[in-house]
Amino acid sequence: MASSSSSSLSSAPARGGNPLEELTGRVRALEAGFRAWMAKQPIHVEAAVTTAVGVVQGGALGGLMGSLTADGGSPFPMPPPPPNANPQAVASFKQAQALAGGPLVQARNFAVMTGANAGISCVMRRIRGAEDIQGSMAAAFGSGVLFSLVSGMGTPNPVASAITSGVAFAVFQGGFFMIGQKFSKPRGVSEDTYYSSTRSMLQELGLEKYEKNFKKGLLTDHTLPLLTDSALRDVKIPPGPRLLILDQIKRDPGLAKAQ
Repeated sequence: MASSSSSSLSSAPARGGNPLEELTGRVRALEAGFRAWMAKQPIHVEAAVTTAVGVVQGGALGGLMGSLTADGGSPFPMPPPPPNANPQAVASFKQAQALAGGPLVQARNFAVMTGANAGISCVMRRIRGAEDIQGSMAAAFGSGVLFSLVSGMGTPNPVASAITSGVAFAVFQGGFFMIGQKFSKPRGVSEDTYYSSTRSMLQELGLEKYEKNFKKGLLTDHTLPLLTDSALRDVKIPPGPRLLILDQIKRDPGLAKAQ
């Protein structure tokens, strides 16, 4: 009786852990499992799911912005353009309407823009094998074109305006991508070239935080085909992530062969 009571008392602290940490761990595990599932899907399935998520996120953001600005926050409605206005004036008015619409208008515009960007980025990443500036600019161009067409900013020449908007989006995105790469580039650039495939694999699985474990154990891209459970355990990677990593290497021909 005494031994059973003492064992129950010793196990009580384990059950009474930090609930926030437990919830965070479960969310991260679900996210890692979802990313691993996505990485195994055909390109059209991953693109469709990624686009849908982008649409929902963009719609929510646009609806919030529309409720805080423009028609949602102004006590005076925007007057219509005069009937005899020239085409340039009408085009300017349409642009103002597109940028100052209510919650539903902004939700639609942002949903199209972010959904297109997310979907095209996903397809380009699958095709090119990595997230690079070309894929980022292609996604920005597509989202800019669709944003211009859906928002009605292109009158009286919607095609030319859509192309112009796409080019502007692509240029800005390319600039931001280059700036981000410059400031996020680690000090050991030459060393990191030996972990490019490892980094891409961990990002797909949502396990980026274990990149430092690979570096501590000198598990470079060349060692990926040779990895075993014991090798990953030696660099202190938990069992769940170890299974995901080994399964990904087995399924990906590019990782399963020597780099």
